[in-house]
Amino acid sequence: MRLVIFTEPQQGASYDDLLRVAKAAEDGGFDGFFRSDHYLRMGDGSGLPGPTDAWITLAALAVQTSRIRLGTLVSSATFRLPGPLAVAVAQVDAMSGGRIEFGLGGGWFEAEHQAYGIPFPSVGERFDRLEEQLEIITKLWSTPVGETFRFDGKHYQLSDSPALPKPVQSPLPVIVGGHGKKRTPELAARYAAEFNAPFSKIEELSPLYERVRAASAAIGRAEPPAFSAAAVLCVGRDDAEVRRRAAAIGREVEEMRENGGIVGTPAEAIEIIGRYGEAGASRLYLQVLDLADIDHVNLVASEVQPKL
Repeated sequence: MRLVIFTEPQQGASYDDLLRVAKAAEDGGFDGFFRSDHYLRMGDGSGLPGPTDAWITLAALAVQTSRIRLGTLVSSATFRLPGPLAVAVAQVDAMSGGRIEFGLGGGWFEAEHQAYGIPFPSVGERFDRLEEQLEIITKLWSTPVGETFRFDGKHYQLSDSPALPKPVQSPLPVIVGGHGKKRTPELAARYAAEFNAPFSKIEELSPLYERVRAASAAIGRAEPPAFSAAAVLCVGRDDAEVRRRAAAIGREVEEMRENGGIVGTPAEAIEIIGRYGEAGASRLYLQVLDLADIDHVNLVASEVQPKL
């Protein structure tokens, strides 16, 4: 099982906070450091110092880290036009020496769109735009150098694009995720190197993965995408430390456990992670909500990760 530290900086974090956690993740031997792509805090609180842009953050981390994989879980297709987004992601991949992974979704949080003047179309149109963006971005990256790319879609049109720059990785890994029963598995089968099941109970994972397997077989894809999951992290050396960490993020221990969280002592965390593996996940995104608690990351690095 590969472990990724996953952060939600819209809840209140500066770039310095993110850099500190990313370096702890790299030093601790984690597979990746990912972040959400949101512009507004969810739930109570001020959200100070305010949101940070996902791809500006990853560009800076690309040159301030050296080994760890970097990416979004996930960027929203409503936030950016596909051509400029393809340019930005390819550039950050080059800056990192080929360590970027690109998660893209349709967008869902209406309040952040209203807060920052971003159009928020219907769910059907958001999926249509996501589908077009995935096709445009992946084809911009895969168009041979010296050739041009053209696209005539309902929402986006490109003509005589030089399809530059190219990412270092070919292909650059694309992540698609969600709980949708039809369009999400189809998009994952067509475009994704990895399918992510976000914040699901462990018993819910196998059906989600099976739909992606079926969609992959339906289009003749020999191997389906790799499967991953995301879960909140709350690990302590003893029960008291677990309760303290839960209180710090405003959550209840039992509530997190019931919903598939990695919650408990290191031994308990190892057992839970093993169950994710049995369900089919080969990568697990550990949602770290208290970015000031570097000891939390270090504890998992020293007491959980080496024993998986």
